[in-house]
Amino acid sequence: MQDTQADTPTLYEIMGGAERLRALVDRFYDLMQLESEFANIHVMHPVPNDSSRDKLFMFLSGWMGGPDLYIERYGHPRLRARHLPYAIGTRERDAWLRAMAWAMEDLGYDEALRVRLLTSFFETADWMRNKAD
Repeated sequence: MQDTQADTPTLYEIMGGAERLRALVDRFYDLMQLESEFANIHVMHPVPNDSSRDKLFMFLSGWMGGPDLYIERYGHPRLRARHLPYAIGTRERDAWLRAMAWAMEDLGYDEALRVRLLTSFFETADWMRNKAD
């Protein structure tokens, strides 16, 4: 019997590995810095935001099925707990998702991959909400 899971590429592999993931994270943060529509989420990040870029890259690497860089360095992500100090509602969730969608569009991700990633991102981003709208 063949192990079909081993034959199934991970999201990390499908999207192009470390180099493409780093480009996505960098474009995402560049858009947050450049576009006024993302000011409400940009203000939640330290300046400069190099550590945020690195942490998102490391987290997404493992989350997408690549190397578990974040866990190896920091342990369990405890995403919701780490974001509790920041007021995150529907507006902030949607801004984060829009910035990520825009970054994927700019990098030429095909539509099927964008939809797949945004569906997964939405589930996590929605779970991060911690304030009433």
